[in-house]
Amino acid sequence: MRYLARPQGRIAYDLYGADGAGTLVVCVPGMFDHRASFRFVGEALAEAGHRVAVMDLRGHGDSDATFDDHTNRAAADDAIALAEELDGEDVVMVGNSLGGAAVTIAALERPDLVAGIVPMAAFLRSPSPNAVVRIAQRLMLLRPWGPRLLTGFYDGLHRGRKPEGHREQLDRVLAMLRPADRYRAVHATIYAPGDEVLTAEGLRARAVVIGGELDPDWKDPAAEAAWVGSVVGGRVVMVPECGHYPQSQRPDLVVPVLKELIEEVRAHA
Repeated sequence: MRYLARPQGRIAYDLYGADGAGTLVVCVPGMFDHRASFRFVGEALAEAGHRVAVMDLRGHGDSDATFDDHTNRAAADDAIALAEELDGEDVVMVGNSLGGAAVTIAALERPDLVAGIVPMAAFLRSPSPNAVVRIAQRLMLLRPWGPRLLTGFYDGLHRGRKPEGHREQLDRVLAMLRPADRYRAVHATIYAPGDEVLTAEGLRARAVVIGGELDPDWKDPAAEAAWVGSVVGGRVVMVPECGHYPQSQRPDLVVPVLKELIEEVRAHA
């Protein structure tokens, strides 16, 4: 584990393939997730000769809980800063859930730096839950039961195949949610007024959109992924036997897609 210094605290990240001469890949998880969800992607791409930096969101994992901005744009700023810290050029960014919006925002902000993006189970637009769902969410997030219920919700988003080491990942998430300061940061992330990316005019990065066929966050996951693909101008890959976390549930299918995008970026650099 390493730390990236930011104005209000530190962002924790793992660096796979530190000596790799290939492409720098920056991975951004979603809310109430731990960076270890990208462990299989990091290991596989490092074996292929690339460097992979997997960060925690602010207040998540081992990042500091001292930040006052927990939006997707803040995550985009952190991803850009991490790529700069590691002297990246023609960087590929992979983002899951909230992280999918973050990497898209980063590519729009820094077309000179970000050459490829993979919005994965990405929220580029805000969901519109009804009043009953909103009330149920707020009740679920109250302490003292909130951390355990949220961990159970996280578990339920893994419809389809369970990742290897899933029990250990659930333990990481629960341990992350228990301290009061971290739970406040996660709560702030869930309710942060994030930017919607409804158009991507000026996006120069090559894009591939990945979605899980069983993702319970949408009534029609394929339709949502197709809409995201229309926004970023990228092809869509739907992953079978997979819910909201393709990077850990089906790395056997996700890693080849990432390698193909990396090669496309390198060929056009």
